[in-house]
Amino acid sequence: MTQVVLALVLGLLFALGTFLVLRRDVVRVVWGVTIISQSANVYLVTMGGLSGTVPILGHGVPGAPGAVTDPLVQALVLTAIVIGFGTTAFALVLTYRVYEEHGTIDLHDLGRAADAEAEADGGVDR
Repeated sequence: MTQVVLALVLGLLFALGTFLVLRRDVVRVVWGVTIISQSANVYLVTMGGLSGTVPILGHGVPGAPGAVTDPLVQALVLTAIVIGFGTTAFALVLTYRVYEEHGTIDLHDLGRAADAEAEADGGVDR
């Protein structure tokens, strides 16, 4: 039952992340990528299995020697969460820098400004 709920949460997170990645606002794109990465973490935890006991306690249980949850999945997801927070913070700082430089965070406006700048520099158009 828990894996079904996690699978539904995984689907909702991935759908929301995809919806945000397809927006024109750079901040929403950054949050979309972050949500998609968190849905990947939910996927890893779901596939790692939720049954079993804590490894420290599982080895002492008589009659259930194999009922231990693999701690590698949780360690991998914890590392991914920390790296994801750092990457998100860096992307938001870069977004703020783009806003300071160009005065907008709309991707279409940024594309038009880049095209106009390229034409002014050498007449190269895309």
